[in-house]
Amino acid sequence: MYVIGAACIDEKAGECVDVCPVDCIEEGDDQFYIDTDICISCGACEAACPVAAIFYYEELPEDQKHYFDKAVHYYSSK
Repeated sequence: MYVIGAACIDEKAGECVDVCPVDCIEEGDDQFYIDTDICISCGACEAACPVAAIFYYEELPEDQKHYFDKAVHYYSSK
């Protein structure tokens, strides 16, 4: 699964939304979020992101692991 990290904060370029084949990326107040329950881990979003904000979870830098929890919270509070 993929996670959107710090580089997206207040950037929100949006190319990731356009290329996602399962429409699992939504715009939040300060960044985009990937719904990990829907994501098929195709990697299209990672390749399209112009600010390199998207990481495969296992490759997410340690100091950005909380962005996974932030995404889970975003979708669970909807």
